[in-house]
Amino acid sequence: MQKRRKNLLKYCNDLGYDSLVAFEPENLFYMTGFWGEAIGILDKNGCTIVSPELETGRAKEESTDCDVVKSERGKGSLATLIKMLRKNKVCTDSDSYNIVESLKRSLPEVKSSTDPFYRAREVKDSQEITILKKASSILDEMYEICVDKMMIDQSEAQLQTILMQYAMEQEMFATGYKSTLNPLIIAGGPNGSLPHAQVTDRKFKNGDMVVVDLTLRYKGYVSDATRTFGLGSVSAEAKKVYEIVRQSQEAGLKAVKPNMSCKSVDDACRKLIEKKQYGKYFIHSTGHGIGLEVHELPNLGPSSTAILSKNMAVTVEPGIYIPRKFGVRIEDSVIVGNKVEVMHKFTKELIII
Repeated sequence: MQKRRKNLLKYCNDLGYDSLVAFEPENLFYMTGFWGEAIGILDKNGCTIVSPELETGRAKEESTDCDVVKSERGKGSLATLIKMLRKNKVCTDSDSYNIVESLKRSLPEVKSSTDPFYRAREVKDSQEITILKKASSILDEMYEICVDKMMIDQSEAQLQTILMQYAMEQEMFATGYKSTLNPLIIAGGPNGSLPHAQVTDRKFKNGDMVVVDLTLRYKGYVSDATRTFGLGSVSAEAKKVYEIVRQSQEAGLKAVKPNMSCKSVDDACRKLIEKKQYGKYFIHSTGHGIGLEVHELPNLGPSSTAILSKNMAVTVEPGIYIPRKFGVRIEDSVIVGNKVEVMHKFTKELIII
């Protein structure tokens, strides 16, 4: 925790500010070890949590080396915060107009920026990597369940229920990602041609390709993987597309190295798919950082300017999506190192159930 705080403060100081204030629960957790309704303050004197009374007990118990200050909720907590930071130059992750303007009216200097948090969180420490590896191993177990339980005439929603029951038994939970109404992506047949398909009551049919994207949180951290299965009599075209995506993902994984550009990983995946004449069907970036959020820095896309560093955690997930027919995506979460460490061990050979 001390190393994290040192990094956070360094990036805060680099922007010309002496105090860092976290409103977002992910950043609060990273800074303090406590995930809840509270505000975190970090400066050269240490770390303080401002929390409503209903959270102070948990904040004291779960945080590491933090003073916990009780406040009223809402405006009360803001007033307490301002009182504590009266002479400080503050950088905050809040992008709320009302919060930032309230701070600006009362403090010498205020900047709204997530930069110190995302820069510090980009490279994972050994504790974070251990948690991510465990999370990834649970996802592998869930793919084994897919092989055992997936069948023709089962609905996407039914399979999701089976998988989520197991996930929750392993203390793994939905990410609460705002852009989806479902914890998982399970997309059979034509639904699979939509990269972020919602889970439906559509029943799996003979010949379906089924995209199963598992993105779940374990002890705060998100692991993300995708496998695509075949059901029954799969077409020659679907098998061909699957093999192209498998080879593309393999090429992308080989390109993941410290000091390499994120764009070069995307290039490796994209060029192989384009060479096979399916380029127009690869309609998203190759990957993204993972950690306390589903999508973190860096972005692995065609316009990315970021450079990979040792111990970053990123995804490599090329896909081909044939409108109204089917989709194929293969994704692993990996740790960047001199030899890339793929955290998912489940096979990437096509499994036809």
